[in-house]
Amino acid sequence: MLTIEPERLNLKPGDTLLDLGCGEGRHTLGLYFLSPLGNLSAQLNLIALDINYHDLNTAKNRQGDFPLAADKTASLCFMQGNGLRLPFADSSCEHIICSEVLEHINDYPKILKEIFRVIKPGGNLCVSVPRAWPEKICWALQKKYHQVEGGHVRIFKSRQLQREIEQLGFKSVAQHGAHAIHVPYWWLRCLFWEHGESFWPVRQYHKFLIWDLFKKPWLTRMLDRLLNPLMGKSVVLYFEKEGV
Repeated sequence: MLTIEPERLNLKPGDTLLDLGCGEGRHTLGLYFLSPLGNLSAQLNLIALDINYHDLNTAKNRQGDFPLAADKTASLCFMQGNGLRLPFADSSCEHIICSEVLEHINDYPKILKEIFRVIKPGGNLCVSVPRAWPEKICWALQKKYHQVEGGHVRIFKSRQLQREIEQLGFKSVAQHGAHAIHVPYWWLRCLFWEHGESFWPVRQYHKFLIWDLFKKPWLTRMLDRLLNPLMGKSVVLYFEKEGV
């Protein structure tokens, strides 16, 4: 399940793409194996970086979920590292994805500065964060939602974040919402937090989301598309680093 729309990144053969804070690798593996970009995905240098070794190991092991794609020739590298001190030279990556990461970081401006340092002039940055008003409802329904270890430490206003990134020297080029039909699931999780994920209404909605993910019926796809501008769980921002 991709939050970003890869076609907006202007990817080219031989480009290096860094998935910063890759977690269990949904974007890296999605780009590599599921081929939303067609044959281009086999011509990219993909780097998945995260500070959490367990998540990185999970991402590596998930490569086995795609046996039919074992002949892929793209460069795919998993690396443990800290976004506050990226282990890359200046202007070394054409593209960086930072999806659902910044809301977990206290010193997020430092990560943004590191991103600016590492990305090449003319390169593309994609950042996604939770949309403010659905996130506020989650926080109001359940304090533990954002108090768990590694949880969200802030709620971003997308326009403010956009301005902060632009002030570094990026040009905003696009924006969209994503995963609107996932919002009620998180409200249910927060409302029935003490009952856990197995509580009947939470479990049933999760089954619905899994069904939608694999079946992709036109009705829910249309509903998600219509609601994304208003209540997409994530706001996705695209930028280009200015300069030549």
